[in-house]
Amino acid sequence: MTTAPKLDAHALDEAARFIGDADGLLVAAGAGMGVDSGLPDFRGNQGFWNAYPALGSEGIQFEDVASPLTFYRRPRLAWGFYGHRLALYRSTVPHAGFDILRRWGDAMPNGSFIYTSNVDGQFQKAGFDPQRIVECHGSIHRMQCLEPCSGETWPADRFIPQVDEVRCELLNSRLPQCCHCAGMARPNILMFGDMHWSPQRTRLQRGRLREWLTKTRRPVVVEMGAGTAIPSVRLFSQAMVQEYGARLIRINPREANELPRGAVGLSSGALEALMTIDRKVANACAR
Repeated sequence: MTTAPKLDAHALDEAARFIGDADGLLVAAGAGMGVDSGLPDFRGNQGFWNAYPALGSEGIQFEDVASPLTFYRRPRLAWGFYGHRLALYRSTVPHAGFDILRRWGDAMPNGSFIYTSNVDGQFQKAGFDPQRIVECHGSIHRMQCLEPCSGETWPADRFIPQVDEVRCELLNSRLPQCCHCAGMARPNILMFGDMHWSPQRTRLQRGRLREWLTKTRRPVVVEMGAGTAIPSVRLFSQAMVQEYGARLIRINPREANELPRGAVGLSSGALEALMTIDRKVANACAR
């Protein structure tokens, strides 16, 4: 197993050529996509505990707090964690790489489509068409019933979390409630060991993606920050290569390896690689 050289000149040339030849852009984004926007990287327990020291002091792992069981056992802790993340994502400004991707997609006949495991809503905030985004793990900006009493979801816009960051606990006098049964609400996010996630919204998003793919003959996948620990985005990228003949550009600072035949890998963060490829694309267009 080998790792692609960092910003390899040949790989950059190939990536620029893939972009120039494509009639549609598929952006496949994992957790690493948000690092350049200042969002925390939960890679490993230590990274998670650095972001949430209160949970580290109790030895609570990411898989423990990101679980429906925590909403039953310690609801104010669960909502303290997700409430803090909701406030953080609302205030985060997407990095310049989002603009580069949007510009590339706008220049292609069939535009762009997003497939992301991120629940932060950064692609919508960056100006991408919400009807062309698949959030395969759901969104923190929507809620559902904890039970659930139905499969419906609703916007979390009215919820303004007040969080004690020292204790990672929600301070609001009332926990978020289901708008149908008045029971406890939770984020519409696919969690660990989750048997009650409401997937209807994501299913509709996937349907729109399938329709887009029928009209796109030369797709290029730009995959960023998608690791192997939770391989949802990687599996998607590989399926696009196998089923639709997509060209793949894999950008990852640690795991830009195990490439399908004909793909290129860049060992880099998302923003650095996108800016460098963009210069190559601009130079090619100027010739």
